[in-house]
Amino acid sequence: MSALPALLSGGGVGFTLGLIGGGGSILATPLLLYVVGMSQPHLAIGTGALAVSANAFMTLGGHAKAGNVRWGCAAGFALVGVLGALVGSTLGKAFDGERLLFLFAVLMVVVGGLMLRPASDGGPADEHAPVSVPKVVASALAVGMLSGFFGIGGGFLIVPGLLFATGMPMINAVGSSLLAVGAFGLATAASYALSGLVDWVVAAEFIAGGLIGGFIGMRLACRLANQKRLLNRIFAGVIFAVAGYMLYRNASAWGL
Repeated sequence: MSALPALLSGGGVGFTLGLIGGGGSILATPLLLYVVGMSQPHLAIGTGALAVSANAFMTLGGHAKAGNVRWGCAAGFALVGVLGALVGSTLGKAFDGERLLFLFAVLMVVVGGLMLRPASDGGPADEHAPVSVPKVVASALAVGMLSGFFGIGGGFLIVPGLLFATGMPMINAVGSSLLAVGAFGLATAASYALSGLVDWVVAAEFIAGGLIGGFIGMRLACRLANQKRLLNRIFAGVIFAVAGYMLYRNASAWGL
């Protein structure tokens, strides 16, 4: 298998994450399947989870330096959510691959819709925002299970979960979410790796491409700061197109 498709696919995901700050990791599995050429859905999910985890931890460093990470909330959310991710990944491995991809495509449509919603700045900053422990636990478990089941980072779910449970400003939720994205992806990848469902070579190539693409995307984002809304719309369109193709390819698994 040539390294170029994995490098380019990883670069595309990293570029998207760096440019618009989220959503790109959900393309990892379809890219591994339809561009890189993996034939097994579960192998693509396990490999993609590892790549997403690595990219999240690399991006976390920049947010930490900028002071955007609320470490207490981030660590608590990540620790609880990892339990959900382990449960979700166990269920995902036992699920029929084509049916799982169909449900994954449905989730992609939801993500695309969320990206088209009006942006919010999370309200005024509150350094002493109240934290509801029951909300943190419930949100983390739910998001962790979805992340593990589908093998995604889940940042688009983790950010609202943190906002809902802690009331922290949006910038802190984005920065803090990366610890959970990395932890959930790592837990999912470990579960899949134990079943022999991670291609380590492809994962390394995907991560390398993501590192380069992420750097380019962040540089471009600084120049296109006022165009973020347009970029979100364009990327949502890409997500809808890929989801439509996946629904078409895997509808027969549900007798449709």
